[in-house]
Amino acid sequence: MRYTRYPTRRSSFFGYFPTGVKWLLLTNTAVFLLTTILPYAPVRTLFSLTWAGVVHNFYIWQPFTYLFLHGGIWHLLINMLTLWMFGVQLEQDWGTRQFLKYYFLCGIGAGICILLVNGAMGAYTVPTIGASGAIMGLLMAFGVLYPNQRVLMDFLFPIKAKYLVLIYVIVELWASFGPNTGISSVAHLGGMVVGYIYLKSGGSWRWPDWQGAYREWKHRRARKKFQVYMRKHGGDRWVN
Repeated sequence: MRYTRYPTRRSSFFGYFPTGVKWLLLTNTAVFLLTTILPYAPVRTLFSLTWAGVVHNFYIWQPFTYLFLHGGIWHLLINMLTLWMFGVQLEQDWGTRQFLKYYFLCGIGAGICILLVNGAMGAYTVPTIGASGAIMGLLMAFGVLYPNQRVLMDFLFPIKAKYLVLIYVIVELWASFGPNTGISSVAHLGGMVVGYIYLKSGGSWRWPDWQGAYREWKHRRARKKFQVYMRKHGGDRWVN
């Protein structure tokens, strides 16, 4: 599938909720409510993103699960509002499968960027949570595909999408060299960069075909067993 720019169109902010956006909203909200009931420390240890967790403890699910954890109600609300504002129109044009593929690609890509930076800086146990990396990827896609559509910056000020993306890139670059505010600029920039590269590549990246690889492994295994059987029974001349 090749991604192309779309002309300016009427905002769908108040349109229906397509399947992908709806289930992301529900899942993030449900996980947030669940983490308010469960003891937070074990949940953070297992499911937030840390260099030590992934590299030392082999919690390889963390680059995925950290996307569903949020540090408070405002953290959740801002991320979910942004997901709704930019995700609805993207999913309507792309379809649910392609939208979710892009969302998680940006989120996991942002997580890998976090691991690389934290590992290089020795921040081995610093946890990262939140869907911001994936959502900033959606913002980048919106700016690339609908550059002249007006959106609300900070939900208040109308601005063209391409300028909004530019402002956020500058802000995140500036923040990455400033004091630690508890907000991961690496995640934001990582999600935007991964999204931009993916869009400019025409959306040609593919998830590994694990099912196909498993079928091929089973085929090779059966072939090897057959060859061994034929050799034992003097029929190896028929094996190719």
